[in-house]
Amino acid sequence: MKISCEEASNICTRSQYKEASFWEIQKLRLHIFMCKACAKFTKQNTALTSLCNRADLNTLSESDKEAMKKDLEKHL
Repeated sequence: MKISCEEASNICTRSQYKEASFWEIQKLRLHIFMCKACAKFTKQNTALTSLCNRADLNTLSESDKEAMKKDLEKHL
């Protein structure tokens, strides 16, 4: 049931995007109970995800991306 810090960070990141299984989350909880470095990483990762979700980021539409790509290719 013990996991490495690397696996804990992967599970932490996947859990932020609702991609971790129930048992993975339980393993992560046990790990961060014992590992203060991973507990800190989890706290920081959660805060960063929360900030990104609240940022209301906008991206280019697919047609704008294609137009930009064609324009760049023209100039190369």
